[in-house]
Amino acid sequence: MHKRFVSIWFPYLVTDWMARQQAELKDIPFILYAPERGRMVVKSVSQSAHAKGILPEMVVADCRAIFPDLKVIEYPVGKSEQLLVALASWCIRFTPNTATDLPDGIVLDCSGCTHLWRGDNSYVEHIMGRMEGFGYHVRAAMADTMAAAWALSHFGQRQTIVPPGKQLTALLDLPSAALRLEQATTDRLEKLGLNTIRQFAHLPRPALRKRFGVELLTRIDQVSGYEMEPLKLVQTPKLYQERLPCLEPICTAKGIEIGLERLLNLLCERLSAEGLGLRTATLRCHRMDGDVQEVHIGTSLPTRNPSHLKKLFELKTGQLQPNLGFELFELEAMKVEPIAFDQTMIWNENNTTNTNPVAELIDKIIGKRGEHVVQRYFPAEHNWPERSYQINRSINAVKETEWRTDLPRPIHLLKRPVLIEITVPLPDYPPLLFRFNGKIHPIKKADGPERIEQEWWLEEGEFRDYYCVEDDQGKRYWIFRSGHYDGGQPRWYIHGFFA
Repeated sequence: MHKRFVSIWFPYLVTDWMARQQAELKDIPFILYAPERGRMVVKSVSQSAHAKGILPEMVVADCRAIFPDLKVIEYPVGKSEQLLVALASWCIRFTPNTATDLPDGIVLDCSGCTHLWRGDNSYVEHIMGRMEGFGYHVRAAMADTMAAAWALSHFGQRQTIVPPGKQLTALLDLPSAALRLEQATTDRLEKLGLNTIRQFAHLPRPALRKRFGVELLTRIDQVSGYEMEPLKLVQTPKLYQERLPCLEPICTAKGIEIGLERLLNLLCERLSAEGLGLRTATLRCHRMDGDVQEVHIGTSLPTRNPSHLKKLFELKTGQLQPNLGFELFELEAMKVEPIAFDQTMIWNENNTTNTNPVAELIDKIIGKRGEHVVQRYFPAEHNWPERSYQINRSINAVKETEWRTDLPRPIHLLKRPVLIEITVPLPDYPPLLFRFNGKIHPIKKADGPERIEQEWWLEEGEFRDYYCVEDDQGKRYWIFRSGHYDGGQPRWYIHGFFA
């Protein structure tokens, strides 16, 4: 899957939040300060204060000199981290992989998600529109790497979408600070007149390393995608979870039912592929206003029957209150267990119970996967291994003879024997080793030979001397020598594998 990242920057994060809490702050310049080394230092500024030339890390006294009517408020410690975690958690409705980017941003790994919003542009526009509706000033960018998305969200346009593979080209006209370099490295670049990334991005790497150290090359590689950056996700991805974003808010019971049915089908299909069944599950419905409602169910036995699970959920979905509507549904299997089936009824010809459910099951399997995936084998009265069984697709058929159990037979018999190379000490002795599929198998144990001849009335040919052998890994094989040593070099074959 092609990786895509969205970097969202909130240039006035805490002041925007403060303005939401106190309506009178929306139209006046104000700053948030905190004591630092005996001075009152600005930690966050409002947009109107920033427009008057007031910047973070300035001293409050200098700010008052610029604008005497400036309102000064104490900075709420830890509020920035708290807001970012809340915003990143809220963005899980757009992608399951969200992370904070301290001190004033979040990062979304949106790989494989944007098509649900009709493309990259619509995806980013929708997120920005919702954030601005909450009262935040937002800048965002999407690119193949987190580093490129960060650079463009902080130093590019209000909204930037970088085509796949063009992330370094999109950054060439940005200042060197867009690479998140140490201030000392940025100052050194500017002293040499290297003010934009274009001026040094394609210079020889040994020269850059010698003059500016490894950090500059690392940042360029992160932008280009040659070096990945780990994301510290706000929520660990759930092992068995399916998500269904909605282009339009879902307000009706029928809409919730359709969404639940789709999620159950996806989850049960995945559980079926892994041989598991569901014991407890949770349906989470994310509402437009940020509220999350949950419905829980449990089963007495592990199951992956969508119809049965849907009926259990429908007993509780009436408790949901859509109000403005749900925009995301999440279905998580909280507890799963292996399912052990008793399939003896398929093979017990004397069973008088109703076989219709089994027949319907087989029909569904064949309809989904094709006829070749379901086979039923009956014994045939022939000694030659290739003719010792027959295929019968009828579930009601009864075998006419019993399987031979007096001599060992492999659980997996090849349709055609495969030629192998062997080393044998003496004629009519079992081999010491054999080569199969390019690998040498030393033989530790051997049993045989068992001579099997063809039915002369069906076909003429050489007899076979079969051996059950075990290699040094404990794996057992059914091999044979075709013919005898008199008059030439007989050939050896592998014909089956034991459990």
